[in-house]
Amino acid sequence: MIAHAKLSDTEIRSLIRSGVITLGGNSLLKIYGQLRCKSGKRMHTKNRMFFTSVHDAKNMGYRPCGHCMKKEYTIWKKSDGSL
Repeated sequence: MIAHAKLSDTEIRSLIRSGVITLGGNSLLKIYGQLRCKSGKRMHTKNRMFFTSVHDAKNMGYRPCGHCMKKEYTIWKKSDGSL
């Protein structure tokens, strides 16, 4: 998990281009999703986290976004919403 607030815009772009960062998440809501997600783009920088994989996000206690990851969210929801 990588905190957005600790990186410059240049560093973030470089990590995304190189494939290190693949997902974004909200540290307050414990939700992760795709980097292009409309909901994720609206969150405050201080709350934004970046992940290298779905496995990384799940291990940190995050759940899938209901907007950009509908299939994963439905599976999570049907499994009683626990991580």
